[in-house]
Amino acid sequence: MHIILLSGGSGKRLWPLSNEIRSKQFIPIFKCEDGTYESMIQRVYRQVKSVDPDATVTIATSKSQVSAIRNQLGDGVGISVEPCRRDTFPAIALSVAYLHDVQGVGLEEPVVVCPVDPFVEDDYFVALRRLSALAEEGTANLTLMGIEPTYPSEKYGYILPRAKGEVSAVSTFKEKPTVKVAEGYIAQGALWNGGVFAFKLGYVLRRAHEIIDFKDYTDLFAKYASLTKISFDYAVVERERSIAVMRFGGIWRDLGTWNTLTEAMSEPTMGKAILGDGCEGVSVINEMNVPVLCMGLKDVIVAAAPDGILVTDKEASGRIKPYVDGIEQQIMFAEKSWGRYRVLDVQDESMTLKVTLKAGQSMSYHAHAHRDEVWTVVAGEGETLVDGMAQAVHPGDVITILAGCKHRVKARTELTLIEVQLGREITVQDKTKYPEP
Repeated sequence: MHIILLSGGSGKRLWPLSNEIRSKQFIPIFKCEDGTYESMIQRVYRQVKSVDPDATVTIATSKSQVSAIRNQLGDGVGISVEPCRRDTFPAIALSVAYLHDVQGVGLEEPVVVCPVDPFVEDDYFVALRRLSALAEEGTANLTLMGIEPTYPSEKYGYILPRAKGEVSAVSTFKEKPTVKVAEGYIAQGALWNGGVFAFKLGYVLRRAHEIIDFKDYTDLFAKYASLTKISFDYAVVERERSIAVMRFGGIWRDLGTWNTLTEAMSEPTMGKAILGDGCEGVSVINEMNVPVLCMGLKDVIVAAAPDGILVTDKEASGRIKPYVDGIEQQIMFAEKSWGRYRVLDVQDESMTLKVTLKAGQSMSYHAHAHRDEVWTVVAGEGETLVDGMAQAVHPGDVITILAGCKHRVKARTELTLIEVQLGREITVQDKTKYPEP
């Protein structure tokens, strides 16, 4: 099975744990059997591989998410990087061109596309294999998964099938309705449109060439910023006559708000949290190294992270986005392909970070024009390279790097250091990469 996972999102609805770099799918919030936590993207990838170990997984995403994907999933997953956001049709067209031109996937091969962040069980991925098989049979150009609705929702579009069987031709599509209208759709046997569909690779590649003037993946990538923003539903699905829908009646939740996300948590708290007397229906997610105490609260969510603190009634949590739009955000935590960092302190002419590199990983060899850096190793072993001079480092070692010096650090074991940046101009743009000598 070839599966494309769409990984987008601005991270605003789950502030303060998510931000422009760390969208909701990267938050480690689901407890595993061994007591560790995994994120949505880790959970979905694990489930795909448990159902189909030979599945080829490609993640369509923005360049700001690539480091987090590599950090959480490693190098075994394919990544189709959007140079900028252009909605789902350009993203899927680019991913299909990537599969064909870069990965060598044939035109007759079936491809399944779905969001990266649904909360589902393994039967969902068994259904995706069935969806892939239907696409391979080629009875319809497009085969969608229709989710059997559990309530009349305003959040989803609706698919009206012609018949009541497991697989049916599609009668029509309906846009997101009011609750009252949704009740009428459900009475007619309508299904939720969860944005899951399958096709032969060549079909979407041909449609992409009909809509966009490009030669191959490289050409499409170069032209990407000039493409019109348009959804796959509007550009392809709603204009296709040869289309079928397959019913799915298993667990399927869209964890798009704090309320729906906390409903999927196995425990009411994560991190240092104490629920005192009188608490009912309270959820606490704490990424800080300080305790959070709640008392006498009912149906409240508390989320604490370096980016900020949220205290909200559960019902109101879905209306957070306009308020977050008004917050001037400093990214205080980020995952990189080599590890992660957390901002500890920000002053006018300094910034202090805690940096952790995974064993065997290395930063790029780079330099900063406008700031000095001082690294203090607090745990682990590694090697620094400063202007071509290599040095083994251990806990307690201090490395001073002046502006303009080329440098990098490589971890032999997991390596933690405190990095102090000093200068009048401290920005992420002040970085020039170089090949190692």
